[in-house]
Amino acid sequence: MSYLVFARKYRPNNFDEVVDQEHVTTTLKNAIKTNRLGHAFLFAGPRGIGKTSCARILAKSLNCQNGPTLNPCNICDSCREISESRSMDVIEIDGASNRGIDEVRVLRENVKFATNKARFKIYIIDEVHMLTPEAFNALLKTLEEPPAHVKFIFATTAPHKVLPTILSRCQRFDFRRISVLKIMQKLEEIARDEKLSVDKDVLLVIAKAASGSLRDAESILDQLSAFSKEKISLSIVTSMLGMVEEEFILGFTNCILKKDSVTAFKLMDSLINEGKDINQFILSLVEHFRNLMIAKVGGKVLDELLDLPDELKEQILKQSEGFSLKEILNAIELFVCAQEMSRYLDSIRIPLEMAVAQLSYAPKEINPQLKNESLGKKESVSENPSPKKEDDNAVNNFDLQSVNHIWDESLHKISKVKMSVATFLQEGRPIKLRNNTIVIGFPKDSSFHKETLERKENRSIIEKMLKELLSFEVKVEFEITQEEKNSTVEPVVQSALDAFKGKVINKWHQAK
Repeated sequence: MSYLVFARKYRPNNFDEVVDQEHVTTTLKNAIKTNRLGHAFLFAGPRGIGKTSCARILAKSLNCQNGPTLNPCNICDSCREISESRSMDVIEIDGASNRGIDEVRVLRENVKFATNKARFKIYIIDEVHMLTPEAFNALLKTLEEPPAHVKFIFATTAPHKVLPTILSRCQRFDFRRISVLKIMQKLEEIARDEKLSVDKDVLLVIAKAASGSLRDAESILDQLSAFSKEKISLSIVTSMLGMVEEEFILGFTNCILKKDSVTAFKLMDSLINEGKDINQFILSLVEHFRNLMIAKVGGKVLDELLDLPDELKEQILKQSEGFSLKEILNAIELFVCAQEMSRYLDSIRIPLEMAVAQLSYAPKEINPQLKNESLGKKESVSENPSPKKEDDNAVNNFDLQSVNHIWDESLHKISKVKMSVATFLQEGRPIKLRNNTIVIGFPKDSSFHKETLERKENRSIIEKMLKELLSFEVKVEFEITQEEKNSTVEPVVQSALDAFKGKVINKWHQAK
């Protein structure tokens, strides 16, 4: 006997065996029980979730020798013929290859004839959205008033492509993607029946890779069973699928949490050298930070929104405590931007590294002793020193060079508080000091930037950040100079600009 793949071997034979579609199966069973079945049904939803299987089960329920019944026997001639796709009264049509008006005309003629031996003549049209508009229109009258012995069941992955005139004549059932936990449960049953040795970690990776499609998950497990005759290890499945283990994602996220950019870059490099799918890695990161967001916002109250095993939920909840919500949302935004940027580059690596650098790099704090030396601070020794405020000592000894020294770092820190302030501020540069006031000059074409920064709330952010870096109170003022846009560029950068005929768009990395 020829080999039967898992997806066909473990196809459900009754409504109770259909996985995670209770909202559909319960309605259909109630309709059969009360004899309130319509003449046309539309089963809509993603691939591999049970639409065609439910259509066959419904056909068996109606045509079983014990029917109409909620539980077809699966042993009578009618049930076996439908299961084996050889029934003369249950006709399965592929909408993609029989999409023209001629095929529909043949169907219209055949519905007039009585059934061969079953109770109902049932037409199951898969991917019905592939029919042409002319074919749909030819079907309308028959669909609206079919003979009493005829039922239509349409299945589609794109219900929005089905004509409204068709939709209005059908009872619509929307199938949903199957949850990760339900897929894991089904795969565990198959592995037990097939005597396969598979850890739950492996089942989790397969279930996540299937993206809600049970058929895809069964096909992956089927392939793995042929690949490995002994225990199916996590390394085998991740290697075959190009996916990344959940433990790796958790560890990588910890590097971001601890601002350990060196380890983060080493982990990325090892991942790339192993030939992993980097696009899939970014998707996994986006999904993981989405889970962190849910955990941060709702904790265990939103536990049901995390379609994961309980142990992994606990790890995610604990990890979320180390992030602020703003940091989590920023990470999601940066990873999505990295995907967008990759469309314009030959490699996804550079955008990903840029995102990780912004998330994990933390400028080293300046040693207070070195800071004092760089500020030119000199301690005066006197037997009878006159009392002075600590801030006055600092103010009297800081100069423009010391302000420029911490300027880029201040932009970096301000960007984490309010990006627009940092963006406008980078157009200016400290030009002079007045006591404890830093005067920031802007070119004459940046008056809008100056006016925006002069708002009380924006000025307060700047002064607060400069105080943290300089260790004393400072004020800021803004002036328009007679110069054009600041063109001070490092020699290395200028040589690159000259070579490629480019221009400076930004002078700092927009870390948030």
